[in-house]
Amino acid sequence: MSLRALYDVPAPAKLNLFLHVVGRRSDGYHLLQSLFVLIDWADALHFEWRGDGALARHDLGPALPADDLCLRAARALQTASATAQGADISILKRVPSGAGMGGGSSDAASTLLALNRLWGLHWPRARLAEIGLALGADVPFFLGGHNAFVEGIGERLTPLALPPARYAVVKPPAAVATQDIFRHPALVRDTEAVILTGLLDEAGRTGAPAGWTQGFGNNDLQPPAEDRCPEVAQAARWLQARYGNSRMTGSGSAVFARVGTAEPPVAIDLEDELPKGWVARMCRSLVEHPLSGWAG
Repeated sequence: MSLRALYDVPAPAKLNLFLHVVGRRSDGYHLLQSLFVLIDWADALHFEWRGDGALARHDLGPALPADDLCLRAARALQTASATAQGADISILKRVPSGAGMGGGSSDAASTLLALNRLWGLHWPRARLAEIGLALGADVPFFLGGHNAFVEGIGERLTPLALPPARYAVVKPPAAVATQDIFRHPALVRDTEAVILTGLLDEAGRTGAPAGWTQGFGNNDLQPPAEDRCPEVAQAARWLQARYGNSRMTGSGSAVFARVGTAEPPVAIDLEDELPKGWVARMCRSLVEHPLSGWAG
């Protein structure tokens, strides 16, 4: 293979339309139910083939953390496949970190998909997902290629066709440590489990989007996050006042609101109305992951 072989690929973020904590495993991991939707806020990843087996990330310099998720994904695939190939990797970060939007997990998934093709491995999606789950609970979703009802610790996916939608997404500067959220004494850990058919039936009866109907209208992680980070509550109030709804995604600190259909929105600079240092964007949902056809 030529050293000129390369790929430029996106890594889209996600929103949790709802998120329930329905139990806890004996090993301490929390059992979740959620509805994940892909959005068009995405990082851009660049990969170039190299034949010496080296893996290098070039966008963060010598201060790159040893546990960088993108390089961990590349090393895991390289080890599992016993390939002697390597890659030069660069990432243009657009999705804010510490947002609950799955930015790092999406980067890891796009890394697995891109290197699977760059190295000519031709691994099926299920085999990549085994590596992905070891890297993080959200990685299998981004490998799955479609919006999905997600259960367990992130490994059980039911793909769903969701109608197009637009979302206003706001990210305060502060981040919330996920471990702090799951250790918080106010976290509800026994929300009644959702039956998927009930979720879809309720959406059909009310005309509301799945995951935004009576009984499915919350993120169990939001109250602890608001206690740890008052800016989450501030963002939620701002969106609620403007759009009549708001919800935190993941473990925060990003908060979003439904803004209607996927038709091109009127140009709105949300950041003009927000405190300095806050990040905001109008986003569209995606029907499927841009790399959905990159693995079997």
